[in-house]
Amino acid sequence: MSAHTTCPPEFLALAHAMADAAAEAIRPWFRKRIAIDAKADASPVTIADRNAETVMRGMIEAAFPDHGIRGEEFGVCRSDADWVWVLDPIDGTKSFLSGSFAFGTQIALLHRGEPVLGLINQPITGERWLGTDAAATLNGEPIRTSDKTGLAEAILYTSAPEQFDRVGHDRFAALAAKVSFSRFSHDCYAAGMLALGGIDLLVESNVFDYDILPQMPIVEAAGGIVTDWEGRPLVDARRYEAVLMAANQEIHRRALDILNQ
Repeated sequence: MSAHTTCPPEFLALAHAMADAAAEAIRPWFRKRIAIDAKADASPVTIADRNAETVMRGMIEAAFPDHGIRGEEFGVCRSDADWVWVLDPIDGTKSFLSGSFAFGTQIALLHRGEPVLGLINQPITGERWLGTDAAATLNGEPIRTSDKTGLAEAILYTSAPEQFDRVGHDRFAALAAKVSFSRFSHDCYAAGMLALGGIDLLVESNVFDYDILPQMPIVEAAGGIVTDWEGRPLVDARRYEAVLMAANQEIHRRALDILNQ
């Protein structure tokens, strides 16, 4: 996260308002039998995804028409603007479709490519994670990552094992063999749990900017580390081949040792 740019209060207010509006668009469709369309990458999308992104984009256009937008469902506009919003209306659409709570709306705000705000909102439970340069919070209360340092006691999450290619799967499996246990299929909710201290490591592969950029300010402000699998900081990109999020420097180092042995 940028050490030099503070998120202006009017932008923070807009992020909260967008999360509220997206939740209103999503809730009527939860645990309903709705039509599912397949995107070009075969991932599912629904009316709830589209409606939620549409309302958020409209709010940005109305409030700050010079800001850029990068959204999962409706693409990019003004990508060269100083301030760019990155939107994922439903991260974890497969969980949403199956009636699970392990999904959320994700919002990031970038200033010249640096994430200065990250927000994850669970529309059904009302849980809202926020990360800025000031703090990481869950529903306004400060949160902190775990202080576990040993892999043997660590809890490891990933969104889906099928995201890994053969080499990536072997590297992940080597790490999974060293931890206490691993779990799948929690998407952005896993990043929230990492920031809250419930899990210790989150490993992802083949993910997009709207998957990761909203999570970075939350995890980092809570005390966590976000890099690629070689330990290099993530820079603004449209796609990430490998992401490692860790609760602290020590467990991050130990995870890297296994991923790269």
